[in-house]
Amino acid sequence: MSAISKSIDIDRTPEDVYAYITDPTHLPEWQDRAVTAVPMGDLPVHVGSRVLVGRRVGRRTIPATMEVLAMDPPRSWHFRGVRGPVRPDVRGRIEPLDDGARSRVTLAVDFEGRGLGRALVPLAVKPMVRKEMPRSEEKLKHLLEHSEA
Repeated sequence: MSAISKSIDIDRTPEDVYAYITDPTHLPEWQDRAVTAVPMGDLPVHVGSRVLVGRRVGRRTIPATMEVLAMDPPRSWHFRGVRGPVRPDVRGRIEPLDDGARSRVTLAVDFEGRGLGRALVPLAVKPMVRKEMPRSEEKLKHLLEHSEA
């Protein structure tokens, strides 16, 4: 399957954006369906770290375990779901703009379905993410441009 990809320009340095976006405790602040994100170990996360993420689906909160596969500050990261019927694969890239004063953030998300998840990914998950991703990126932009962190 092909990844869903979206970019947005943010008026913050790549270092600021990277520090915020790769800290999983911020996930519920900018993604509507993420209700919890708990590192399974110390912060900051690093390659091999795992994060337990709870996402609201209807009236339920569905847990998922994500593993950090790659981190290249302040340029890129790669997280992948390791448990559950729907396993996201999330890659992020930050490009400096205006001599590093601003950033272009590109998020690419794909999914692997297991069991019942095979049917859910194309029928429900991907359409939902395509709709929500632009709103999440706008929320991320607003939070970063209007905060001191």
